Amino acid sequence: MPDQTDEKIELPEVDLEAAAAAQAAGPGTTPPPVEDVTEALKDVVDPELGINVVDLGLIYGVTVDDSSTAIIDMTLTSAACPLTDVIEDQTRMALEGLVNDFRINWVWMPPWGPEKITDDGRDQLRALGFNV
Repeated sequence: MPDQTDEKIELPEVDLEAAAAAQAAGPGTTPPPVEDVTEALKDVVDPELGINVVDLGLIYGVTVDDSSTAIIDMTLTSAACPLTDVIEDQTRMALEGLVNDFRINWVWMPPWGPEKITDDGRDQLRALGFNV
């Protein structure tokens, strides 16, 4: 029987930084497209008006970083709105399984106005009896 102690095994090179980043992002995680996150946010409904935050024009921006964290710039119809916790809970549920985490940046400039409502949002508001 031949002696195999002199035999060398070639191992592939491993990029430790890339491996650490992949592990931090989670198993098999590729950040989702911004469009998918925005579509999921249509499940977040303004508790006072009953219309989703996308069609109300409350979403000012969405980005997704390499660790699959969604950063959402959102406003409210009024800075005095006491329902941020409800909207954050709905956002958590809407994005569950799509991103690893999310952060809402509450922004007040420019102020929200009815001109930011989408055509779909206007149709929904009219169906509820609002004149928009």
